[in-house]
Amino acid sequence: MSDFTGKSHSGTEAIAFGARALNSELFRELFREGMALVEETASYLDGDGRIESRNLSRAATLSYSTESMRLTTRLMQIASWLLMQRAVNEGEMSPEQARSEKNKVRLDFQPPVMSGPLWSELPAALRSIIERTDRLHGRIVHMDKAIYVAAEPAANLVARDLDRLASAFGARRIDN
Repeated sequence: MSDFTGKSHSGTEAIAFGARALNSELFRELFREGMALVEETASYLDGDGRIESRNLSRAATLSYSTESMRLTTRLMQIASWLLMQRAVNEGEMSPEQARSEKNKVRLDFQPPVMSGPLWSELPAALRSIIERTDRLHGRIVHMDKAIYVAAEPAANLVARDLDRLASAFGARRIDN
């Protein structure tokens, strides 16, 4: 049996779609979009955002501060992930090094609350950036799972899920 690249396979190997995705135009576009969003956000928060925040109510000002800090944190984690994956693509980092370093990059943060009265009081430009960051984050999490979770041996996945269940129910996992 051969794949679309013409390489022969016995049919028992897993196809590393995630690793191939890193070398694709899809990843390059994701990288460009992510880095552009980081730059746009920094420019907005240092310029127009600062001006717009002066005209907000006291509660909305607190919300603006909170959301801008969360947004900055999310974008820095996203940028770290993108730069790490690009380093693997360009041979500056091995996939094993990336897997080790990946633990330092947090993609599991809570989504922003994009509703309610304080949300509607935030400047439209900030809301737009937060919404686009949330969509970008979802795409990155999807790609991250395709790369790293699909690459884990099935036994590791089962053990991980058993550990999660044991943790959720406050029990100790017992291996037979």
